[in-house]
This record gives sequence, C-alpha cells and structure tokens, in this order.
Amino acid sequence: MSLRDSSLKSLRPDVITGTVKTEMSSEEYFQNSILRPIIKFQNDLLIAVFLNYCKTYKNVFFDLSVEKKIMYIDTAIVKNTAFRNSLKDLIIGLFSVEEYSQYIENASALNKRMTGIIKERLISHVQVLSEARPTT
Repeated sequence: MSLRDSSLKSLRPDVITGTVKTEMSSEEYFQNSILRPIIKFQNDLLIAVFLNYCKTYKNVFFDLSVEKKIMYIDTAIVKNTAFRNSLKDLIIGLFSVEEYSQYIENASALNKRMTGIIKERLISHVQVLSEARPTT
C-alpha cells in the first residue's frame, strides 16, 4: 500500500460495527466501508460547498420553509449536474487507488449511493445550514 493510500485511510472515521457484514452486495459493502466514512470525514466541507452554492444562487435557500429547503437540497443535487459532480469529486478524491479501481467497475450504482448519502447528510443538517446565512 502506498503512503498516500495508507494516509487517506487513516484519516477516515471508524465505521460503526454492524454496518459492514459479509453477506452484503459489493455495492453495499463499498458504501458502508468506504463511502460513508469518507462522506462523514468531508461533512464540514460538504456543508461549506452547499452554502457557497446557495450564495451563488442569490441566497434564496435561507428564506424558504424547512420543507422547501429539503426540496431545494434535493433539486440542487439531482438537477444540477455540475454541482452534483463537484460533490462526487470531493469524495472520489479521497479514494485509494485500489478503491478507485473498485469504484469504476460499478460507478453508476455507486454514484447513486454516494449522492443519496450526501443528500441525506445535508438534509439532516438543514437547521445548521439555515443558521449559516452568509452576510454578503
């Protein structure tokens, strides 16, 4: 294992035991052992990127009801390809070379899982996002 790969893996938070089981599909195993720890590690950056996205689009997010904020998050990730790709890049950039090789074998299914987890994480932080309204 290269120094880069071992360094990247050492940065990740531990996975909760029980989320990784031997009878899982390869996609589910990848999700729980690789994607979830990286996304958790990148949480603060994901929030900052989303807040910048909101600022770019005239801060309308901050004037919405909670229900509409959730819809806004969903729409931003589902419909804005450039934004979705930038979020995925924040995660993929922390893969080891071996993990990247596994990822490209089933990138489409893993991308859906990745964006779903990111969307859930942002939605679960909707209150934090609401309180972080930029001043300008």
